[in-house]
Amino acid sequence: MSTNTKRFPEGFLWGGATAANQLEGAYQEGGKGLNLADVLPGGKDRYKLLTSTGFNFEMDESKYVYPNHTGIDFYHRYKEDIALFAEMGFKVFRLSIAWSRIFPKGDELTPNEEGLAFYDRVFDELQKYGIEPLVTIAHYETPLHLIKEYGGWRNRKLVDFFERYVTVLFNRYKGKVKYWLTFNEINGATHFPLFGLGFSPDSEETRLQDSFQGLHHQFVASAKAVKLGHELMPESQIGCMLIYAPTYSYDSNPENVMYALEQGRLFNFFCGDVQVRGEYPSFINRYFKEHNINLDIEEGDLETIKEGTVDFISFSYYMSLTEKKEKTEEEVGQGNLIGGVKNPFLKASDWGWEIDPVGLRVALNELYDRYEKPLMVVENGLGAYDKVEEDGSINDDYRIDYLREHIRAMGEAVEEGVELIGYTSWGCIDLVSASTGEMSKRYGFIYVDKHDDGSGTLERSRKKSFFWYKDVIASNGKNL
Repeated sequence: MSTNTKRFPEGFLWGGATAANQLEGAYQEGGKGLNLADVLPGGKDRYKLLTSTGFNFEMDESKYVYPNHTGIDFYHRYKEDIALFAEMGFKVFRLSIAWSRIFPKGDELTPNEEGLAFYDRVFDELQKYGIEPLVTIAHYETPLHLIKEYGGWRNRKLVDFFERYVTVLFNRYKGKVKYWLTFNEINGATHFPLFGLGFSPDSEETRLQDSFQGLHHQFVASAKAVKLGHELMPESQIGCMLIYAPTYSYDSNPENVMYALEQGRLFNFFCGDVQVRGEYPSFINRYFKEHNINLDIEEGDLETIKEGTVDFISFSYYMSLTEKKEKTEEEVGQGNLIGGVKNPFLKASDWGWEIDPVGLRVALNELYDRYEKPLMVVENGLGAYDKVEEDGSINDDYRIDYLREHIRAMGEAVEEGVELIGYTSWGCIDLVSASTGEMSKRYGFIYVDKHDDGSGTLERSRKKSFFWYKDVIASNGKNL
């Protein structure tokens, strides 16, 4: 066992992260309505739907399996799972609330009591073990009715529906939940509007206009939520949540350096500038002009955004991005999930995601230098194939190696003065992959016996990484 000489601050929030649609299951129980994830099939076709146009939001069970319908049955097994998190020593557990459990259609006036009571039970169970909940309010779970009837976040009416939703949450759970996040990976919306904004583009020509209009509506909704949360829960901390991908130039060619700067600024900082600084950054004006984007901004919107800035910044970190202005046909699409070109200095996961621990240190420094707000890494992990040995053990040393190097990078950033308050490894228990709908793409410290075809006992078992992470937490990041 190696020792990390870097110290994390006292009270550092170690834990794990999940999302309701990827683990709860029980998709038609407790009065829950259908949401986006319920109609997304498992398998490679899911990614095609996420990146293409014209998805009809209908299920076809003769053609596909729908793994989110059962998830890993956290809805019925949450006590067992939370006990395992407590055994690891979790200080914090990131989860999301399924909007359609609270408002099945999304536009009702009265919430669903069964849904509210379920999360009461979950929060009470976490409190029993002294685990702080970190709650994402909207995590790729737009109610299906709001998508079909209103066109998702392109429609301004969703701002009011969201405000009603968060008002119910804040009134119900004040005293139980201190840490909140408004929209998951909000800056991914222009790449995957289906996930973040609840609509499938009519065409590539309309995608950017509709996506940025939808983002504006979310900026207003997020700011209103922050203001309301501070009024109803003065002790609360409400953050934004970004995907962060440090953007490198392919080489020292100034043209590539400038291109990487432009691409990285747009992806990594645009949404952060609005939600943290409270205003649209000046660099976006040229982008909007060149792409013929004209936002419908109502009177009072910019004041609301200015008044509703977040208390801290949370982000997911899986990969960096390498950019080159002029790409050959062979280089196009050879980068990561969100584009770019292949970085010759990095290895990749089984799913082609480049592994770059130093990039996390870069991300933390860039974000803290720009915003000087507390930071929290709320997603980071390795999706991999796990093998169950004959004796039942799962020796996931590759996951330990991945996490060890990323936690080391966080320690270096802390030494450099970054105010980092927490770390929640993604998929602390195996769950349904968001991008592919697969169970075989496993992230967890806890193995769940469920497979891509839906078979399996759902039994839980501890991987080797379970015991490693337990020691990391117990030593506050010293023993890696």
